[in-house]
Amino acid sequence: MKDTDKNDAAKDRYDLIVLGAGSAGFSAAITAADAGKRVALVGYGTIGGTCVNVGCVPSKAMIRAAEAVHGARAAKRFPGLSGHAQVDDWQTLVQSKDDLVATLRRQKYADLLPEYEGVDYIDAGPARLIEGGVTVGERTLKAPKTIIATGGRPVLPSIEGIEEIGALDSTSLLELQVLPKSLIFVGAGYIGAELAQMMSRMGVKVTLVARSHLLPGAEPEVSAALTEVFEAEGITLLTGLSYDHVRRDSADVTLRVIQDGNPIDVTADHLVSTAGRRANTEDMGLEEIGVETNARGSIVVGDDMQTSVPGIYAAGDVTDRDQFVYMAAYGAKLAAKNAALGGDHRYDNAAMPWVVFSDPQVAGVGLSEAQARDAGLEVKTSIVPLGQVPRALAARDTRGLIKLVADRKTDRLLGGQIIAPEGSDTIQTLVMALKFGMTTKALGETIFPYLTTVEGLKLAAQTFDMDVAKLSCCAG
Repeated sequence: MKDTDKNDAAKDRYDLIVLGAGSAGFSAAITAADAGKRVALVGYGTIGGTCVNVGCVPSKAMIRAAEAVHGARAAKRFPGLSGHAQVDDWQTLVQSKDDLVATLRRQKYADLLPEYEGVDYIDAGPARLIEGGVTVGERTLKAPKTIIATGGRPVLPSIEGIEEIGALDSTSLLELQVLPKSLIFVGAGYIGAELAQMMSRMGVKVTLVARSHLLPGAEPEVSAALTEVFEAEGITLLTGLSYDHVRRDSADVTLRVIQDGNPIDVTADHLVSTAGRRANTEDMGLEEIGVETNARGSIVVGDDMQTSVPGIYAAGDVTDRDQFVYMAAYGAKLAAKNAALGGDHRYDNAAMPWVVFSDPQVAGVGLSEAQARDAGLEVKTSIVPLGQVPRALAARDTRGLIKLVADRKTDRLLGGQIIAPEGSDTIQTLVMALKFGMTTKALGETIFPYLTTVEGLKLAAQTFDMDVAKLSCCAG
């Protein structure tokens, strides 16, 4: 063997190969590199992955912009005030979003690579798994362990004609150069809810359609409260239906749905599909090498993040685990510690918070009432409308509620959900309560600052045993 061949072979040998350079991929690579391991970080799509490029960052930036528009109009809830705001230049707003994405992609991903000498970033074409490593373009990379973190993508629902109409998804919606007059959203999960309300507040006529109801994963009381908010803002909700077909006539799209046996036609400028995502697992050699996937193409992993093939791990949206960026990074860190550092860490989502950035925000942690009952637990619940929370009264915004679920026998908190303007920040206190096994009595006896939304958790805990409507301010 020539010396150059030996050098090339040594160059392409690593302690760990990571496929995918998004949040999960970077988390895994950095974890291993910090421990002195040599890592090949193989690009898949745009560096930074879903969250910074087409997910969390751009959508939340646009949602905040829409909240600014709505907030000006909402000033009228205070006597003596009025306000107005509108979209003056949609293209400028979209460009500012793109500029933010480019900045964060550079600062949080591309510019980080030189900081880690042990990480080689390789973006030489599609990667394919082989025994003992991967092929990337004309290169063959070898390592004893591999982590797959190639993420996921939006998929279209099964509706006749949808492939021909030029349907938008959560990515292409935010790339439109002209603000549409009307939109149909198919799918009422957290992505559909967030984007439908955002576009409605931008002045677009929005119809949201779904087979079940708004936020089907939330508590029914929470879903009902957000439905009331959406309807009050002028969003049309059509739920509990089936899809017939969709067609495009000249400039318009018409979706026919069947509700209670009756056909209903909905027409708009565009149809936006927010009805689901699929793992990026095609053409990677998974089947040939024996990596198990489920019906949706997601990689099946154990609590140690290892796949069905020893030495091959997976993390993030490509797996059958929780589809949140922070859980992707968490799972990838565990995978790296187990794969490259000989650890035995286990995935634990018992106290995992989740947030829907609607307005009011929806957030939850732990078990819902239905989940707790399905688990065979004897439960008790508490619901406090925001009208009982002083912060909401002072802000003149009582949209929402707090619901807690607890074990009737032990009084231990099992979970809870919040719909409130500051719900995303409030939920973390309940996360800590669950993580450390607090009871409703202990939470109800905890001191909270007055005139905060999080004080509502204390009131909800006290509601298990008393009528908080009969308490004076701070009397609890």
